[in-house]
Amino acid sequence: MSQVYDTVVVGAGMAGLVAARDLSTRGRSVLLVEGRDRIGGRTFTDAALGGQFDLGGGYVHWTQPNVWMELERHGLEQVNPPLESKTLYQLADGKVHTTEESRTYELVGKLFADARKRFPLPFNVSAVDNSDINEETLEERIDSLQLSKHDSDLIKGALGGLVHDYAKHGSTQLLFAVASNFGSYAAELETASTWCITGGMKKLSDAIQRESKAELRLSTAVTKITDTGSGVTLTTSDGNEFWAKTAVVAVPINTLRNIHINPPLPPSVSKMLAEGNPVRGSKLWVVVRGHIEPFSATAPAGQHPLNAVRVEKRWGDNTVILCMVSDSDSIRHDDHDAVQRALRLFVPDLEVVDTVWHDWNSDEFSQGGWMMHRPHHFLDGAVRIRQGHGRISFAGADIAAMGPCTIDGAMNSGAAAAVQVEGMLNK
Repeated sequence: MSQVYDTVVVGAGMAGLVAARDLSTRGRSVLLVEGRDRIGGRTFTDAALGGQFDLGGGYVHWTQPNVWMELERHGLEQVNPPLESKTLYQLADGKVHTTEESRTYELVGKLFADARKRFPLPFNVSAVDNSDINEETLEERIDSLQLSKHDSDLIKGALGGLVHDYAKHGSTQLLFAVASNFGSYAAELETASTWCITGGMKKLSDAIQRESKAELRLSTAVTKITDTGSGVTLTTSDGNEFWAKTAVVAVPINTLRNIHINPPLPPSVSKMLAEGNPVRGSKLWVVVRGHIEPFSATAPAGQHPLNAVRVEKRWGDNTVILCMVSDSDSIRHDDHDAVQRALRLFVPDLEVVDTVWHDWNSDEFSQGGWMMHRPHHFLDGAVRIRQGHGRISFAGADIAAMGPCTIDGAMNSGAAAAVQVEGMLNK
């Protein structure tokens, strides 16, 4: 038999990188395997249009303890905000408005008014019984306010950059996120989507990997994991096998469901994997001609192909605009005419020069975008999978206990999985 590792970590996104680094620097023998030909997972800094763009997760904040500790540890705590927007355009009831920002945050405040009551201790999602809203969708919560179409669209637009379909997402994850950010949705947006690392997220993932003592194998996709009771056998797509005392699986749930795990996972976890993460969104970067006045725009998911738009930075003589697309199938990034038409709903004279994005839906190792749980799963399947399964632990932004859907959450999850594995190895 070949080498038996203390643990094999599956997935070299931020969660897997942290888990492998933590375990290997504590003296454990660790193999880190990744299906892609790069590390970083759904953080992906790519060279394009004469510079660097974060095509996946790219935002951090000093209130996020795990990511900020890593930034300071590696001397990367120089972060930058976007240009300050002068105008907010909002699509509501079929019209574009520019005077509804205060009204919108008043409405969103009502939507999440019970957030801190529901999650008074965000580090313990079970501190309060929330079974009465476990099956509640965002659509149902918005409808419960009995708003006009105009006001309902204002709320949906404010959420549009995070969701894919209001009827497919549960309300609990966003309630939790707001509670974790002092009960403020504005604070949640700032921590989740404002400040970026100078030079891109690749600088941080590379720094963590350089510190790690784990053996790294890229282009190595795991398709089967068997817990024998005394160890774990992992089989790859090309038929190779690895053996370890334990395993950490740190991949998105839409790809985790394609890994055959034996013994079978608990019913609540299996249900979560089968139904999957419904988000089919992507981040679209657009270069437009000239130095335009900075603006932001929102539109309800399903009513416009661009759902959160913001002028981000100057790009030589031109300007870069960030667009969050809730449904990547609704627009082709390389169809510059379509992108230009979509942007001109808000600013009529914009001229698109070029675009860049990564289609996370067609990426076999993500099969979807950021995580926004369906009803039931945030308080059930995600909680259960964090407990581990025999000699297998799980990590990732999708199932993080703190900061789900964030880089900070992925890191927190990876560190927690490493501690869980240490407990098994020390027995």
